[in-house]
Amino acid sequence: MQKSTLLALALAGSATVAIAAAEVAAVVNGTSIEKSTVDRYVQMRAAQQPGAHDSKQVLEELINRELLYQEAVKAGLEKDPDVAFQLQEHRITTLASAMASQTIRSKPISDAELRKEYDQLAAHSQATEYKARHILVKSEADAKAVIAELNKGADFQKLAKERSTGPSGKQGGDLGWFAASQMVPPFSQAVSEMKKGAYSKTPVETQFGWHVILLEDTRARPAPKFEDTRPQLEKMVQSKRLNDHIKVLRDKAKIKIN
Repeated sequence: MQKSTLLALALAGSATVAIAAAEVAAVVNGTSIEKSTVDRYVQMRAAQQPGAHDSKQVLEELINRELLYQEAVKAGLEKDPDVAFQLQEHRITTLASAMASQTIRSKPISDAELRKEYDQLAAHSQATEYKARHILVKSEADAKAVIAELNKGADFQKLAKERSTGPSGKQGGDLGWFAASQMVPPFSQAVSEMKKGAYSKTPVETQFGWHVILLEDTRARPAPKFEDTRPQLEKMVQSKRLNDHIKVLRDKAKIKIN
C-alpha cells in the first residue's frame, strides 16, 4: 500500500475519532450543542438533587437557552452596562472559585491534621449538662410564695404540677438534661451557680415569667467521636488552608484601599 493511501486512512481515522468525541446533540441556527454538554448538565443536576434526570428535557432547556443567547447577542445586550458587569463578575467569581478549589485539593488532608482539629474541637465542646426542674409563675410574689412552701418542706414536683404555668408542669417541672446554651441567659446562669439537690432561694426572672429552679444533677457532656466529626473537620482544615493561601497572596500583593 502506498504511503499516500496510508496517510489518507490515518487522517480519516483521526477525523472519525474527533467526530465521535464531539458528538452533536442538536444544532441551533448553525451552532452545535454537544452531547457532552448535555451529559455534564445532567451530572451537575444529579449532584445538586440526587436522582435520575431526563437528558431530553435538559437538551430542550439548552436549546431554549441557546435561542435566547443568540437573540441577546443580536440585540447587543453584551454592551448593556448592567449585563457587562454581570458577565465580568461571573467570570471573576468562576475563576476565583476554581482557584480556591484547586488550592484546597492540592494536598491530601492527613489524619494528623484532622486529629489536631479534633483535639481543639473536643476541648471546647466538653461542657456541663444539667438536669433540672422548674416552677414557672406569672409574678415575683407567686415565685416567693412557692419558695416559702419549699422552705417548709413542700414537695417540688407536687408544687410544679399544682402551680407551674409552663408546659413541663404536668411532668412535675421536669426539663430533662440540657446544656446552659440551650436556655435563656438568666436561667442558665442561675443553674450554673447552684449545687446539686438545691432549689433557687430567690426567683429567677426571664421573658417567660418567674422561675423557681431545682437542680437535680450535673454531668460532663462527652466530646463527639472522631469519625462522627470527620466531615466537619475536613471542612475546617480546607477553610484554614484557603485562608492561609489568601493571606500569602495578600502579603505579596500591592493593595491600596481608598
